[in-house]
Amino acid sequence: MLKKRITLPYILVLLLAVLLVACGPNNAAPNDTDGGDEPAATDAPDDADTGDEADDEAAGGEVEVFSWWTGGGEAAGLEAMIEVFQAKHPDITFNNAAVAGGAGTNARAVLATRLQANDPPDSWQGHAGQELIGTYVAAGQLEPLNFLYEENGWLDVMPETLIPLISQDGNIYSVPVNIHRANVMWYNPTILEENGLEVPQSLDEWIVAMETLREAGMDAPLSMGEQWTAMHLMETVLLASLGTDAYNGLWNGETDWGSAEVTAALEDFQTVLSYTNSDASALSWQDAAQLVVDGDAAFNVMGDWAEGFFREIGMTPQEDYGWAPVPGTAGNFQFLSDSFVLPVGAPNREAAIAWLEVAGSIEGQDAFNPVKGSIPARSDADRSLYGEYLLSAMDDWASDTVVGSLAHGVVASDPWKSEIDTSLGLFLGSGDVAAFQEGLVNACNTAGACQ
Repeated sequence: MLKKRITLPYILVLLLAVLLVACGPNNAAPNDTDGGDEPAATDAPDDADTGDEADDEAAGGEVEVFSWWTGGGEAAGLEAMIEVFQAKHPDITFNNAAVAGGAGTNARAVLATRLQANDPPDSWQGHAGQELIGTYVAAGQLEPLNFLYEENGWLDVMPETLIPLISQDGNIYSVPVNIHRANVMWYNPTILEENGLEVPQSLDEWIVAMETLREAGMDAPLSMGEQWTAMHLMETVLLASLGTDAYNGLWNGETDWGSAEVTAALEDFQTVLSYTNSDASALSWQDAAQLVVDGDAAFNVMGDWAEGFFREIGMTPQEDYGWAPVPGTAGNFQFLSDSFVLPVGAPNREAAIAWLEVAGSIEGQDAFNPVKGSIPARSDADRSLYGEYLLSAMDDWASDTVVGSLAHGVVASDPWKSEIDTSLGLFLGSGDVAAFQEGLVNACNTAGACQ
């Protein structure tokens, strides 16, 4: 075998190469995730996140945003807001880390695993209210965002009703991008007309209408999907049966979960459930909504993201679908709000702040909400961009009594909601109202809200 002859010039070339590497700029290990020529945010010390250096960090790299918006108007709305973000920050790569399924149930499970492993995304979607305050803020996992509200003047354009729900001890912890209404009943106008029915206004009228349709041959006048949609239906029936004050009292300890009025409300819920489809557990919320516009059901109770879904599949308002407050809840706006947060230890903090500024901007919200099927959290939206339903929701939000949603994180912490969900699952299988009520009493006691 021939051996390579090492000459003096060859040795000199090697020495020169070593000297050039050793004396070059940034003599440090490369960051594989760094984008462009800018230094990664993690290369700078924590106390350097100010001034021009912070601007440089926001100008490059990437941002990972975690949500559960993967389909329908939800995904389309997110994409519209991403386009605004990318136009403002073309040097930041947007990593859409959405996880599908269960109105966020799956996403929050994945998020919990990541947080436990000290691997947070740069920002994540959460529901305003106790889902954020009672879970992530209580665990010390979120940074306060007061500085963003002050710098951008958001306190002047965000609803006074909303700010306390995303705050703790004077600190604001999220940027709300929208307002959704939970207590909406979607209906098929043709089916009601063909059966001589008016849109029901009270629980009793609703039950009579569904019984009329069943007698006419419709097996399931009220469509429903998987279990979280049953919780969504339950909260609207509790509001209808109990009234505003007693419903609010469920969450602040003023209404006894073991009382006769709650028993009556749960019996009303059981009656309403008797008109739903037997295959509910196998259906998504979109599947259940589709049954209404297809004429296989007359009613569906779902948040107003359903309107975004109806428009996406080409349905015409007031012809293919109509809407009204869930019977018995008129004058109440049962709300939820999607928000984005800044976690402690965000890998790309300045890029995350850039995302939050877009999420709170009028450009971001007016791009997102008309597609998503929600109204903006800001009060200065361009009303010309919004359709008939969303304009009506804006007007109701401004005039109705505002109450919070259980299924979507406003009124109960995640552990409390989880115990309610467990009791609900047992009830859906057994139909035992007494056992269900006992489970709800125990859940409230465990949460410390009823002591």
